[in-house]
Amino acid sequence: MSTFPSRRPRRLRTNPAMRELVAETNLRPADFILPMFIADGIDEPREISSMPGVYQHTADSLKRAAHEALDAGVRCVDLFGVPLDEDKDATGSQSAARDGVLNRGVALLREEFGDDLLIMADTCLDEFTDHGHCGALSTNDRGQAIVDNDATLPLYDAMAVAQAEAGAHIVSPSGMMDGQVASIRRALDEAGFQDVAIMAYSAKYASAFYGPFREAVGSSLQGDRRTYQQDPANFRESLLEVDQDIEEGADFVMVKPALPYLDVLSAVAERSSVPVAAYQVSGEYAMISAAGRNGWVDRDAVMMESLTSIKRAGADQILTYFATEAARKLAR
Repeated sequence: MSTFPSRRPRRLRTNPAMRELVAETNLRPADFILPMFIADGIDEPREISSMPGVYQHTADSLKRAAHEALDAGVRCVDLFGVPLDEDKDATGSQSAARDGVLNRGVALLREEFGDDLLIMADTCLDEFTDHGHCGALSTNDRGQAIVDNDATLPLYDAMAVAQAEAGAHIVSPSGMMDGQVASIRRALDEAGFQDVAIMAYSAKYASAFYGPFREAVGSSLQGDRRTYQQDPANFRESLLEVDQDIEEGADFVMVKPALPYLDVLSAVAERSSVPVAAYQVSGEYAMISAAGRNGWVDRDAVMMESLTSIKRAGADQILTYFATEAARKLAR
């Protein structure tokens, strides 16, 4: 009898075919959701300096990039609109306008792809408000400007219905307003859009990892969103938020960011009765890309390892700017 410790685990690592045969976590192109940006006021796609390889799109380049994603096996995109500064106002009124940049983009993609590619629309006012916050502002009893939760909900309702009218399969309320899912579900149902799904940003943290995204959408924000997004120090409240969103009718729940919050993602996946998404945010993408460009890490290997870790932690869907590239690698 051998005196050596069992070699059983190592026997299952001996070559690539064996490792693939016993892999416990498997990524698929259909796991990925590609965030995309359509912008007013540009004649050609504009690369986002802090997110190399990611662009603010024109209508034509948006369609091309969406076709590339679908050809690679990605079946869903998440669209954000970038309006002109002069089109922003205190209530983000362009968010619900039929001719607003985001709703035009949704309609363009739905006409181009029908049901072959799922079109998800970001349902939040921050890109459209001149103050950059995710809701309408009011003044508290100390004279301070605050985001007015209840005054914001009707604005979200109108935005979600406009997105559904434009052709969105999924709306994604990301503003972290209390009651947003129930309010939007009611508005969609009353407007006849019972089949439009809701992906709720349920555990969305007030993270420093969002920095490059602010450039991507031309954010007007001065200050922060810590009064309505979650404190990075907290865990239990994320589970409360998820439970509330599911009770209100969310079809998916999301954890954002992904890698710094894998503990939260794992706990949410264990308790959720609906699919769980995780968003590998702009700062995560930027760090991997920058380190790769400087030769400090193997960019492609880190890209795939990071996505695998998110899937292993329990994500059913992964929103990632690497979606098309990662899907192509999986198809090889």
